[in-house]
Formats: sequence, structure tokens, C-alpha cells
Amino acid sequence: MSKPSKIQTLKGESKSPKVKGLDRRRFFMMGGSAVAAAAIVPMTGTEAEADSESQADRVKARYRLTDHVKNFYRVNRY
Repeated sequence: MSKPSKIQTLKGESKSPKVKGLDRRRFFMMGGSAVAAAAIVPMTGTEAEADSESQADRVKARYRLTDHVKNFYRVNRY
């Protein structure tokens, strides 16, 4: 037979003594909280910037059919 435990327990308590400090569950909860806080900080730290493009830049032609663009369309059969 096994020997009875020397630690006296009350109803509803575990047999192992309470250890002061950090247990595994608390360690991972704190780590998860730190990651979440670090992810939120960059989102709230910047302000919106206005569009710096002028009206002339908005209406100018941007697409140019160059040789490398023609080659791309030819090779990929678009």
C-alpha cells in the first residue's frame, strides 16, 4: 500500500502546495497578452495622410505598351 500524503488538505484543495511565482498557465497568458498588445500598438500609432497626387498626375496616361510588355503577352498568350 502507498503511504498517505503528509500534506493536510482542506475540501476542494489540491494535494500539492501552492507555489509562489509563475506557473505554466499564467506564463502563457501573460505571453499572449504581450503579443496582442504589441500587435495593436502599430495600428493605433499612425495618422491618416492626405493624397499628395495632383489633378494632372491623376489624369495622365500610365500604361505604355513597351517591348517587354508585348513579350509578356506573347509568351503567356493573353
